[in-house]
Amino acid sequence: MSNNTIAPDQSYQNLIRPSGASIAYRAFSGSPLNSWPGIIFLPGFMSDMNGEKALTIENFAREFGQSFVRFDYFGHGSSSGEFKDGHIGIWAADALAVLDELTEGPQLLVGSSMGGWLMFLTAIARPERIAGLIGLAAAPDFTEDLLRKELTSDQLAEVNDKGFIISPSDFEGDYIYTKALFDQGRKLLVLRDEIPIDCPVRLLHGLNDDVVPWQTALTIQEKLRGTDVEITLVKNGDHRLSEASSLRCLIDTLTTLMKRL
Repeated sequence: MSNNTIAPDQSYQNLIRPSGASIAYRAFSGSPLNSWPGIIFLPGFMSDMNGEKALTIENFAREFGQSFVRFDYFGHGSSSGEFKDGHIGIWAADALAVLDELTEGPQLLVGSSMGGWLMFLTAIARPERIAGLIGLAAAPDFTEDLLRKELTSDQLAEVNDKGFIISPSDFEGDYIYTKALFDQGRKLLVLRDEIPIDCPVRLLHGLNDDVVPWQTALTIQEKLRGTDVEITLVKNGDHRLSEASSLRCLIDTLTTLMKRL
């Protein structure tokens, strides 16, 4: 893999949903001589498709002639809608629409944080289309297992009474947690029972992650039905996994898994 990187390209196309909402995306087709699966990148909560991980994977896909799609969920980035009007159900439907309407053949899903939850939901809904999964600080069920413990009883009461709460973030912008986020998330939990996924799964998690505990990767591994599951703990990695060493680990994982597939 070369050290050349792709600068963020702000141009995008729109996938129009039946509701009239538009999903902004960037996509390109792979080489017809390449038999490897395509790649879809699923970003995290309040993140967009122009992050360092997405661009690193795009660079990888271009170099090896694979098809690739990165996109923004409803209310994120360049897609239509207000963030506060979205929730796990809407964003999961967006991910499924991207798979169904923008890609052909087997796909490798790479999900970051909340995108890890959505990639599992997508793989459960379309098992015949999924060649493998890579979770980057994957955070399935985070609304139930992390947020409900992080927020105080007064904050949770405010969510129920007011319908939302604004919480300071260590990242860009404040987080908005809505009642719909919690209510719809509870309907789509995946860690309460066996996760009915049999394709290869690779989980990367930083030991310095102060947002999603690295032990979450162990829980996911235990719940997955398939046996081809590997966890890589990145010693100096934080939640973003965007530092140089973490990105190298991501590319190594992609390369190894693609050869395996």
